[in-house]
Amino acid sequence: MNRTAQVAIVVALASLMACSGPTGPTEGRVDVGPWSGEHLRVDVTPAGATTEYDCAHGTIDEPLVADRTGRFSAAGTHTFDHGGPIRIDEVPNRHPARYDGRVTGDTLQLTVTVTDTVQVLGSFTLTRGAVSRLLKCL
Repeated sequence: MNRTAQVAIVVALASLMACSGPTGPTEGRVDVGPWSGEHLRVDVTPAGATTEYDCAHGTIDEPLVADRTGRFSAAGTHTFDHGGPIRIDEVPNRHPARYDGRVTGDTLQLTVTVTDTVQVLGSFTLTRGAVSRLLKCL
């Protein structure tokens, strides 16, 4: 095999590897769009995200940027909801929250902590583009 053919093969292989999608954690912004699972839906935007739980909602108030291992941590809010009507003069039960996660491909592991009470709300497994399974409080 001549030198030109060898270079062409190396270039072709490098191109194929560069075009294949990542299989593990990646560095950079978490993909924009819905991430859903049981009891939680997160709608990621370039500026942060909104969250919707069975009986709560919240915000992530900064962009979700993962490190080289796919991990991120961002500040936001968590608002506890309740069943029944909401009174006009009702003050929302809103608290500061921390959202710690790890993205691996189309899967996002997320732990939510209400920071003023140090209450861990749980660990959630979300899938990009999946349909959420919420059981709204009545």
